[in-house]
Amino acid sequence: MIASTREKILAATLACVDDDGLAATSIEDIARRASVGRATIYRQFPGGREQVLTETITWEVGRFFGSLEAAIADAPDLAAKLDRAFVAGNRALSDHALLHRLLRTEPEAVLTDLAVATELVLGLIVAYLADELEREIVSGRVRADLDIPFAADHLGRLFLSYLGTPGEWDLADPIRRAELVRTRFLAGILAQ
Repeated sequence: MIASTREKILAATLACVDDDGLAATSIEDIARRASVGRATIYRQFPGGREQVLTETITWEVGRFFGSLEAAIADAPDLAAKLDRAFVAGNRALSDHALLHRLLRTEPEAVLTDLAVATELVLGLIVAYLADELEREIVSGRVRADLDIPFAADHLGRLFLSYLGTPGEWDLADPIRRAELVRTRFLAGILAQ
């Protein structure tokens, strides 16, 4: 698949940040890496360096959650989808060397943009969970009187919270993960 000019610039920005960090990445570096002119970057990102960096973080967060969606696509029910999402998410976060390095070396530069991107993704997660909860009600696995918008929002925020900071829960342990899903996610919504 041929990447669009915008995607080439985003990928080049990510590579520059990986090589040099956020603070040291310049429009010139990005243009050179993407094999485009500075003017092309400014046409795609009129806000310049700050916009391209912000959108690169958002793009990378979107790719991360896209990989989670692919990992859970064929799971048979909400419990299995949550379990697989924790497995894929935990692995992807553990393996994301750039994220770990940036959080260690330039946390203030990345956390604000990361929070904004995550808030956008939360909306997509909540919409996805609302659809899943409707299917779960039809299947009889979830209470018929469930307030779907409230439950989807709660589950989405809970998922992001536990994925980012699992506390005592070992997301690599299938027994602990199953307990987490059963006691923290599904306990109040399952049909009796």
